[in-house]
Amino acid sequence: MSRSHVDNMSRRAAIVGIGATEFSKNSGRSELRLATEAIQHALNDAGLKATDVDGLTTYMMDTNPEVMVAQAIGAGDLTLFSRVHYGGGAPAAMVHQAAMAVTSGAADVVICYRAFNERSGLRFGSGVLSDVSASTAEATRYSWVSPYGLRTPASWVAMFAQRYLHRFGATTEAFGHVAVACRKHAATNPAAHFYGRPITLEDHQKARWISEPLRLLDCCQETDGAQALIVTTVERARDLRQDPAIIAAVAQGSPRGQQMMTSFYRDDMTGLPESRLVGDQLWRNSGFKPSDIDVAILYDHFTPFVLSQLEELGFCGVGEAKDFVKDGALEIGGRLPINTHGGQLGEAYLHGMNGVAEAVRQVRGTAVNQVADARAVIVTGGTGVPSSGLILEKA
Repeated sequence: MSRSHVDNMSRRAAIVGIGATEFSKNSGRSELRLATEAIQHALNDAGLKATDVDGLTTYMMDTNPEVMVAQAIGAGDLTLFSRVHYGGGAPAAMVHQAAMAVTSGAADVVICYRAFNERSGLRFGSGVLSDVSASTAEATRYSWVSPYGLRTPASWVAMFAQRYLHRFGATTEAFGHVAVACRKHAATNPAAHFYGRPITLEDHQKARWISEPLRLLDCCQETDGAQALIVTTVERARDLRQDPAIIAAVAQGSPRGQQMMTSFYRDDMTGLPESRLVGDQLWRNSGFKPSDIDVAILYDHFTPFVLSQLEELGFCGVGEAKDFVKDGALEIGGRLPINTHGGQLGEAYLHGMNGVAEAVRQVRGTAVNQVADARAVIVTGGTGVPSSGLILEKA
């Protein structure tokens, strides 16, 4: 299904700077200002100047054009500017673009950024809007499902979740173990929205339905804020302020039959082929295997897809995640700590960018919820969409 060559970018690029705004429900400022604040924090973190930047990459959904961001931060000439589609599928894909640029010589220092007022402004949880102003192929595609009431991300994922429970004999308590772990980590992270507010499995089971079998605590939050990352070559990274987070592997993946959150017509609705496609590349190109991973930052827009990712990435067998996640397995000290920042369920919903930043902190050894001797961290992008992933390792 994927190519057999070994990625020649492996261990030639690194993330050298991370920066973020505060995460809030009402930022009170423009998305451009959010972007520039996060970028300046990342430049300071790396010990770089804005004039060192010659590449910018962001999400197709971001409202901040690369040239306007470059002007706002005082960057020089740009030799790379690019965008990645598919919402939460993009965080590691942007790093992929940046790594390709710096290892090929297309750019020297590339900033990846995402900024939005997703709580106080356009709320993605609203789903497909009725006042679509233009006909597009993607909007037309939703006409296959929206007349039946499937108009929101929660309703789309609920279809997959219901099938997963039926096929594997699982209960929604399996989803609850994911939510409890993420909120436990958020509760000790001062940057997290749910700082100081852990939950129990009972809390999860009593939460109101959003779209059965998804409860409120199965769904990620909505956030205003921004996150930025800086990518350059390993050679240049050695002269900068922070220990580099080496990009051992980075990949994108969109298998046959992929749709935007509505891949209901595949042969099987219980898996995430995009995660398997990305994972296969990461294992092959990094030389790592699942047992080598110390921390997993798994895209947690909805808890059921965390279970599927564990299976597709090879941390457990198909249908086994319901047992894998029990007894604190996903918490610090468990068999596979996940989302040690709290994830999008607990820290903030930044389309996965804050997860990449947490992976950098883990390999630096500076995370609030630090996993002892963490040397290799996997990060995944959104699921249900064309996706991406990366493995960072300690320098």
